[in-house]
Amino acid sequence: MSSIGATYQEDAVIQKKRWIILIVLNLFTFMSTLDGSIVNIALPVLVKELQLPVAQVEWVTTGYLMAICTVILFFGKLGDIAGKIRIFKLGMIIFTAGSLLCGLSHSLSLLIAARVVQAVGASMTMANSQGIVTDIFPSTERGKALGLIGTFVSLGSIAGPSLGGIIVSTMGWEYIFWVNVPIGLIAIVLGWKVLPKDLVRVKSRIDLPGSMLFAVFIVTLFAGLLLGQQLGYRDNRILASLIAAAITFIAFVMVELRRKQPLLQLSLFKNPLFSLSIFCAFLVFVSNFCFNIIAPFYAQNMLNMSPFSAGFLLMLFPISMVIIAPLSGALSDKIGSELLTFAGLIVMVIAQFGLARLHEGSPVLLVGVWIAMLGIGSGLFGSPNNSLVMSTVPRTQLGSAGSVNSLVRNVGMVVGITVATSILFNVMSSRAGYRVTGLIEGRPDIFLSGMHVVFMTSSSICLLSALLTGWRLFSSRRAKRLNA
Repeated sequence: MSSIGATYQEDAVIQKKRWIILIVLNLFTFMSTLDGSIVNIALPVLVKELQLPVAQVEWVTTGYLMAICTVILFFGKLGDIAGKIRIFKLGMIIFTAGSLLCGLSHSLSLLIAARVVQAVGASMTMANSQGIVTDIFPSTERGKALGLIGTFVSLGSIAGPSLGGIIVSTMGWEYIFWVNVPIGLIAIVLGWKVLPKDLVRVKSRIDLPGSMLFAVFIVTLFAGLLLGQQLGYRDNRILASLIAAAITFIAFVMVELRRKQPLLQLSLFKNPLFSLSIFCAFLVFVSNFCFNIIAPFYAQNMLNMSPFSAGFLLMLFPISMVIIAPLSGALSDKIGSELLTFAGLIVMVIAQFGLARLHEGSPVLLVGVWIAMLGIGSGLFGSPNNSLVMSTVPRTQLGSAGSVNSLVRNVGMVVGITVATSILFNVMSSRAGYRVTGLIEGRPDIFLSGMHVVFMTSSSICLLSALLTGWRLFSSRRAKRLNA
């Protein structure tokens, strides 16, 4: 094992290959986050093919995200101990195998089980990719490199509905998983050739009590939140699940504070810049996933678009994002990140508010403008915020910090889905006069009422993040003036 003092930045061979390494990391970053959202556009198709209500089929998406959240901190810690690159390589293989199994599954239970296999591989790559980038790239290029990996993270999570719509329409829902297999195999071969051996490892032990408590916390929390949509949050079983989650979380924090080698380095959160950046990232993913889960149903059921056409409309989000995000990441290296994150959030607030005013007869052009604006805002925010998160962490904790960042993103996705569907079904039930867990044939007005409340809520979430980021910007500039 090499010492912690050795660096990849001193190795000329690795520095020559650093951008190819970034491509390999980005391929899996994109695919693993893409698979958190690509199923959303296929939900209406799966509802018809499997003849199940929306709330049950939703588990194909949420089961994947829940599994990632359950094990991602474990794999971040394991990356610090066993080597981030070794864990990343193993994750590539497991994810690709899981993708193959997903396409072969033709019942809900088998599909969810295959998604869990896929999620384990995804979490191994997600937890370690940002730490690998921070290790390999010099400080002068780190913002750009982290910006690009952040771009592919956000791009993958947002591009799902648009790419999925095109694939489902032309080839069938199985291919939204099978498309990962050839790309995954190419990335695995490339990865074995260009990824270097691990230099940085920490002599530590796996925190089994912390890992078990955290897994129980995630499962009980998300099971309570998601099943609450079907059974109602007053159901005793749901209340018991949420109470168990709260107790387990308190126990987890107490255990982590006492352990010398904890699963989660709670000391990371003593840094206010890290904590605020992580919290704002969480709020943005909650907001964006409100859009992600609602938009396919609006496009297909309210605007009467085919999955193919809906996919192209929703593609405006990732296209605008992929143009803006690299520019934003490079610019953050020159002018700093605070102003860019604030500007991005303001654009997102305006876009979400615009989406809240859409109706059954809205022009497709107007819908496209708001979707593109949401992508521009996300692109401005994501790369600089990612750079803020990772630049404040010591090298020996990069795996842990990267896994926290990925955990927060995936928790944000699940919370976004839960917030969106809970609000949607509650408003629809109130308007219909009975409990609703799906679309009501011939009553678009009821769906639109729920959709408007969802987007006003997501706009408010973005506004909270903008206010926090604005406060950080003001405080940072005042501190610089005082020190000048």
